[in-house]
Amino acid sequence: MAKTEIKLSDHFGYKMLLRFSLPSIAMMLFTSIYGVVDGFFISNYVGETAFAAVNLILPYCMAFGAIGSLFGVGGSALVAYVRGQGDNTRANRIFSMLVYSMLAAGFLTELISQLLLTSAAGWLGANEALFPICIRYGRIFLMTQPAFILQFAFQSFMINAERPKLGLLFTVSAGVGNMILDWLLVGVFRMGVEGAAIATCAGQCVGGIGPLLFFTFSRTSPIRLGKTSFMPGELLKSASNGIADFITNVAMSLVNMVFNLQLMKYIGEYGVSAYGIIMYVSFIFISVFLGFSMSVSPIFSYHYGAKNYDDLKGLFRRSLTIMLCFSIGLSAAAEISARGLASIFASYNQEFLELSTRALRLYFIAYFFAGTGIFGSCLFAALNNGPLSGFLSAMRLFVFQLSAVLLLPRLLGSNGIWLAIPVSEVCVMMITIIVFIKNKDRYHYA
Repeated sequence: MAKTEIKLSDHFGYKMLLRFSLPSIAMMLFTSIYGVVDGFFISNYVGETAFAAVNLILPYCMAFGAIGSLFGVGGSALVAYVRGQGDNTRANRIFSMLVYSMLAAGFLTELISQLLLTSAAGWLGANEALFPICIRYGRIFLMTQPAFILQFAFQSFMINAERPKLGLLFTVSAGVGNMILDWLLVGVFRMGVEGAAIATCAGQCVGGIGPLLFFTFSRTSPIRLGKTSFMPGELLKSASNGIADFITNVAMSLVNMVFNLQLMKYIGEYGVSAYGIIMYVSFIFISVFLGFSMSVSPIFSYHYGAKNYDDLKGLFRRSLTIMLCFSIGLSAAAEISARGLASIFASYNQEFLELSTRALRLYFIAYFFAGTGIFGSCLFAALNNGPLSGFLSAMRLFVFQLSAVLLLPRLLGSNGIWLAIPVSEVCVMMITIIVFIKNKDRYHYA
């Protein structure tokens, strides 16, 4: 009889790895899909200028949620490691301390982000038409920073608690609520970008507060929210473990800002809007890599903490095989679906549609190479080597992507902007393979 529940302590074959990771992949996919719905309503019901304005300011708004990945992914690795050592009481105290710290950080970042919003819109190149829309959208979006940060973090902790299906349920609930409100506020009541921002905030509250209540009142979860004390060593260790994901999320926002500046320079508002389409739909494909890597990370942490090195070797080999299959399938699917995805946002304007289709097809080349770097960064965070994980993320975003987006347009014009990510992902894949080889004996995964 098949097991109904999978534990971190189990021995994972291909089938069990996929069963355990599917809820997380589905959770990330659904998150990306309701992001697409946001973009659809803004583009088709408010207009291309509003669509460009939202995509110009959105990277700034999203950057502050990276605190959730700093302590969510990093803290989850530490909690799983401590659980693997058999100390569940200490694991719960660490978890509780991290949640309370993130709540405090959420209120602080809400204040800071609101104070800097007007200046940020100017730095990002908002012109006279885009500036007021950026401000109206950003003011509302930034009002729920504590819930936004918790939503980021609980995606990892629900896996750690061996409740990936419940995590998926919270994500689906948040997404459905967001989509319904998008339809009502933007499509029916015509509230414009303000309605879209309110819908997004409501979804963040469901995704952040729902799991918070679960961890507070659940009697069956292996990790629960309760009494704790401030543990600076564990806080720093969690931050060290999660620094790669933090860097990734902050750098992604920074890279997106630089992309938008380059696009305003080389193409104009249409370019920013086309890149906005890329950001909405690319996460559909990247979410498969992220969902799988996030779901297997606690398994690596647990078995590394328990010194089950044979399990680590099997996990590493099977994970790389699965990621290779994902890379082949996703890159093919992305190229085939490029025009259809572009038409969701740009069917009303032929010039915009053609530009977006070409941009997507060039950008989507990256998916054949992206999985290795994403998995490598998550793996070393799971093995509690935050600096190495952070190094891979920093190379990927701060070195290769920023360099490519600044240099390639000088050589290839606007096509160089769309090819910046594929070129950088090839470089990251090569670096990651070298790191895998150099550290295989230290961590016993190969």
